[in-house]
Amino acid sequence: MLYKNGCIFTNGKFVHGSFRVENDRFTEVLPTVPEEEGIDLQGAYVIPGLVDVHNHGNSGFDFSDGDYEGLVAMAKYLAQNGITSFAPASMTLPYETLSKAFATGAKFRDEKPAGCSRIMGIQMEGPFFSEKKKGAQNGAYLRDPDFAAFKKLYFDCGGLVRIADLAPELPGSVEFTKEAVKLCTVSVAHTDATYEEAKAVYDAGATHLTHLFNAMPGIHHRKPGVIGAAAENDKVQAELICDGLHVHPSVVRMAFKLFPGRIVLVSDALRCCGMPDGEYELGGQQVFLQGGIAKLADGTIAGAATNLYQGMLNAISFGISKEEAILSATLNPAKALGYGKEIGAIESGYRADFVICDEDLNRKTVYIAGEEIA
Repeated sequence: MLYKNGCIFTNGKFVHGSFRVENDRFTEVLPTVPEEEGIDLQGAYVIPGLVDVHNHGNSGFDFSDGDYEGLVAMAKYLAQNGITSFAPASMTLPYETLSKAFATGAKFRDEKPAGCSRIMGIQMEGPFFSEKKKGAQNGAYLRDPDFAAFKKLYFDCGGLVRIADLAPELPGSVEFTKEAVKLCTVSVAHTDATYEEAKAVYDAGATHLTHLFNAMPGIHHRKPGVIGAAAENDKVQAELICDGLHVHPSVVRMAFKLFPGRIVLVSDALRCCGMPDGEYELGGQQVFLQGGIAKLADGTIAGAATNLYQGMLNAISFGISKEEAILSATLNPAKALGYGKEIGAIESGYRADFVICDEDLNRKTVYIAGEEIA
């Protein structure tokens, strides 16, 4: 099928032209408008489907519930909102609870229910975290890094875990990282680590930083900490929540300068995303949503109630260029999952996941594998 006369985001910029889709893949991207039959986009903008690598839930459901129908509902919501691939994030919970959730994710991957965003991995957020920076994680289930336990979870779900989080200051973090990077991306998260402790884990092969600025020490000129260690390592990508609440717009602009070309926009959305104000649950704890802000009973910010597409639009409204924001919500997260040659771009050979939108990137139509999502 030929789609022509559109403003297409390809190779990091918008180009007026056309593209072809065959057998669920982009087969050709043209800087021209061929004189042949096809779907006339009438100048509409076309961007790759978004990829969310850190999403706990929406629509009243959470990935850690291990509820298959709940996961389907989550994935349908994501698809309808232009997020065509995702890696649901788990919480700090008992291993048996994680195993059930991961098995549900593997079933979803294998069955590929219609009208749903595609699961491309899992981010294992916990339990290898610092008590001091646990944030909304349940402290009762915190553990030191345990590669044997991780390896069992990993293989039991068929290798679906694509990002494993840990706090570098915990005993065994470096050893865990050296082994885990052979299987997936390792990310630094929920940590009070010093610069030296974080650098040791990055030197061991970690290449990711979970929700930059949140659940970690800030930058100090004599104590650069985790952020300093990550920023100076060109291999490290940093997640950023752009709901306008977790990170101030000025700091969002700072982040894009600290990590040029290496920002991964994420939602960190909770089950309350897409839901009215009220009381919800997260990892065995109560969460209260009021005015778009989700907090624990003690006032700790728990997570977000905003989806990734809105986060991308927020980043643009904060002063980030459209091109940077789109890359940070598409190709960069795809790379974090190890699928940088498969999804996240409108280029020949990539999966035909795309969003037709207006000049301000407001969604009109979403396609997954070349099929329109109702």
